[in-house]
Amino acid sequence: MKKFTLHLKTISIVAFSTFLLAFSDPESIEQYVGNLQKSFTDHYDFSQESTQIKRYELNVTNNGFCRYKRYFNNGKTEYFSFKLSKFKDMDYYGNNISGKLYLYTKGEDVIVQTYKDRGGDVDSMATQVIIPLKNIEAEDLNLIKENFAKICGNQHP
Repeated sequence: MKKFTLHLKTISIVAFSTFLLAFSDPESIEQYVGNLQKSFTDHYDFSQESTQIKRYELNVTNNGFCRYKRYFNNGKTEYFSFKLSKFKDMDYYGNNISGKLYLYTKGEDVIVQTYKDRGGDVDSMATQVIIPLKNIEAEDLNLIKENFAKICGNQHP
């Protein structure tokens, strides 16, 4: 009888552990963020803006932000930032060679800051960020959208 009880306990523990693992997410937020950063780094198309832009910075951070900064040849700087949990949807306009990725937020959640502009420094809010991309396939775009969706589902507001 003791042997039967021991086997029953062992089976119960294994079954319960399997049940818990079935509903856990093996990937972490850091992995999704890393996937997004890699996609943006691999596919960013500097040539679409190279006549106006001196350099750029595009970062997806582990603390939950997407930051895009462009430094213009005339000295002007544009900075866009939004919290990843505010991501709503995305559209891609172009083809697999070149296009623009529109990242939409739930509301006016994109911080836009402009420095050294003719009209002075300006702080405003927007609903989208536009990122030029190149050499991107539909599967890559789907992966970007899936990573955003997973981050939004896993982060707490």
